[in-house]
Amino acid sequence: MSEGQRAAYFAGLHSGSPVDHRGTELTGELLGRLLDAVRDPADGTPRFGTARFSGATFSGSADFTRAEFRSAWFDEARFAGGVRFNGARFPDDARFAEAVFEDAADFRGTVFGKDANFGKASFAAGAWFDQAAFGDGASFTRASFGGSSRFSKARFGKGATFSKAVFEASADFGKAEFGLEARFTGALFAAEARFTEATFALHAWFNRTVFRDATAFGPLACAGTLDLNSAVFTAPVAMAAAAGRVTCKGTRWEAKASLRLRYATVDLTNATFEYPFTVSARATPFFSAGETLLAGKNPGVAVASLSGVDASYLTLTDVDLSACRLLGTIHLDQLRLEGHFQLDFAPRGLRRRGWLPVRWTRRRTLAEEHHWRASRGAAGWAAGPPGQPPAGPTALAPAYRQLRKAFEDDKNEPDAADFYYGEMEMRRHDPTRPFMERVLLFLYWAVSGYGLRALRAVCCLLAAATVTALALMLWGLPKDSPKQETVGAISGRKISAVTDTQDPVDPTGPWRGRLTGERFEKALRVTVNSVVFRSSEEELTVCGTYTEMASRVAEPLLLALAVLAVRGRIKR
Repeated sequence: MSEGQRAAYFAGLHSGSPVDHRGTELTGELLGRLLDAVRDPADGTPRFGTARFSGATFSGSADFTRAEFRSAWFDEARFAGGVRFNGARFPDDARFAEAVFEDAADFRGTVFGKDANFGKASFAAGAWFDQAAFGDGASFTRASFGGSSRFSKARFGKGATFSKAVFEASADFGKAEFGLEARFTGALFAAEARFTEATFALHAWFNRTVFRDATAFGPLACAGTLDLNSAVFTAPVAMAAAAGRVTCKGTRWEAKASLRLRYATVDLTNATFEYPFTVSARATPFFSAGETLLAGKNPGVAVASLSGVDASYLTLTDVDLSACRLLGTIHLDQLRLEGHFQLDFAPRGLRRRGWLPVRWTRRRTLAEEHHWRASRGAAGWAAGPPGQPPAGPTALAPAYRQLRKAFEDDKNEPDAADFYYGEMEMRRHDPTRPFMERVLLFLYWAVSGYGLRALRAVCCLLAAATVTALALMLWGLPKDSPKQETVGAISGRKISAVTDTQDPVDPTGPWRGRLTGERFEKALRVTVNSVVFRSSEEELTVCGTYTEMASRVAEPLLLALAVLAVRGRIKR
């Protein structure tokens, strides 16, 4: 158009006029004249009827604030009819802050070269951003979507912000690509929220977000942190994600929910479950793009913390609890662990404790015990987070006891044995318990590993039997077998006779002479009989009698502890 034709065209427009600029290249100066032509004289707001900008290109700059220049600035504009920007190009910044779209807004395939600002924009009907490309940032802070909103296959070059946005109808972000961070902090999804195969190259923030009717969330992929802190899910939901970390601190699930994950470390501190909740690891990939973002990482799932969680509704399947903080978990005895779960073990091999070499018993342990022992200088135990004082035995003993009860209630006696061992260890090291109780626990630990280590009890039994047999050979068996002796007296025609056995005579001579095969056979017979509470009926010296009495108490007890340990490992 010539300048005269343009002037005539703009003069024919008024507030609420429909415009059609499909395929038009609009410079900043032309756009400014267009907005001035449809500006409402009462309040200065640009008002459009039906607006068609399909395939248009917005270039150059326009002065809208008398101080700044922008390429496309539709701030506070109102679109009464349908709006089409599908296929349009914004090489520079595009601003639609506080714009009002009273009918459907079509931005499918639109290309935003730099920032796109839709802050506080209102979409009364549908908003379609399918396959749109956002070069730098995209801001939809406090935007409201009255109708369905679609961002499927949209590409956000440097992330997007939907903080405090309101989605009254369904929101579809299927296969959307977020180049960096995506923020949905404080957003409201009143209907379905679809993020099927969405990818986040860095972090995804959904903290304080409310999902009222989201029945499926994901599967999505997030290379960094998927933040669900203080989020609220009011409907039953199945969540699926491949993420480096998933944080659910203070998250509230008001209906049944399941969380299927890959690669993730989950933090459930102070989360609330009002119905059954499941966290499980998925063995196979959700979709190929997710595997690409997290290539080279361990696909397993670990739980970082259950502190403050009511575990009565919680089930964990195929997860790693090696570094999980369990202290402070409510109803820990009702926690269900299924599949292949992992807990950290005590250190392997010989370790030094001071100048003494020690070998820790192989058993499952809590992360908090690792932190406590490491703080005392024990080698091989994992240190706790810096700046956090480790919990002591007084707090750890109840946690072990509740875990033991959880496994026993599930008829898993062999695995419950490790937690019983941990409970007894904490009781033995608890300085608040009476001294004599700790001494008894020490003896119980030393001779049988709290009735759980059969080899230790058998070794003690063999050692006790050896000592008993040796003591009998050296001091317990008499020098010679006592013989019967008859003593008589004649008084008139009567003869009085008394038959008696001689008292055993203590052995004499060098000790080496007492260690004979015959004496060994007798000592062995006495020792074996004492293990099963039987008397050998062998004549013994005073020392031998008391030795046999002691062995008839100690050795059956050691045998019983060995049997108990074996039974604890095979009981069903």
